[in-house]
Amino acid sequence: MSSVKVKFCGITREEDIKKAIELGVDYVGFIMYPKSPRWVGWEKLKNLLRLSEGVKKVVVFVNPSYQEVEKALSMGADLVQLHGEESFEFAKGVGLERVIKAFRVIDNFSVAEDWKGAHAILLDTYSEKAYGGTGESFDWTIAQSVVNMGFRVFLSGGLKKENVQKAIKIVRPYGVDVSSGIESSPGIKDHKKMEEFIHAVKNALKD
Repeated sequence: MSSVKVKFCGITREEDIKKAIELGVDYVGFIMYPKSPRWVGWEKLKNLLRLSEGVKKVVVFVNPSYQEVEKALSMGADLVQLHGEESFEFAKGVGLERVIKAFRVIDNFSVAEDWKGAHAILLDTYSEKAYGGTGESFDWTIAQSVVNMGFRVFLSGGLKKENVQKAIKIVRPYGVDVSSGIESSPGIKDHKKMEEFIHAVKNALKD
């Protein structure tokens, strides 16, 4: 892979996890937020985690209980992504090094220094309607300033093969996170789009 990590999120099908691994992605994400069209549920999660060999496995929650987080980690998740209003104390209780904390970016966005101890932070587009999965992008210069402050940043929100190279050049993130940009419909990944996205990322910093 290129120096920019790739996270395919919102995977719901076995064939998509196999394709992601074949393409050499660094992280795969499974959504445990029941209101999401990409929600998998515990039984399916167990199976998908089992199939995810040699890749970092991320389970995405919105305002979970400790019990839910512990259950996911005990089932083989490497990391949990906290995508709601979880506090720093909650993340510390989980173990900061096992947490990707998502922030939805608004104007005058700032993030507390403490979060530098997390595995990474993920910057996504703010929406009043949904926690992520909007397919919209935000002002990337905000993400660029957060990277410049020394945070390990996953850039998310509306990324697809057409814009990911530009995003990487502006932000220089630790990684990029894509869900709707590689789908034919919510939760159904398009294997051609997956390939094209990886190809675009690999070539982003060549020139």
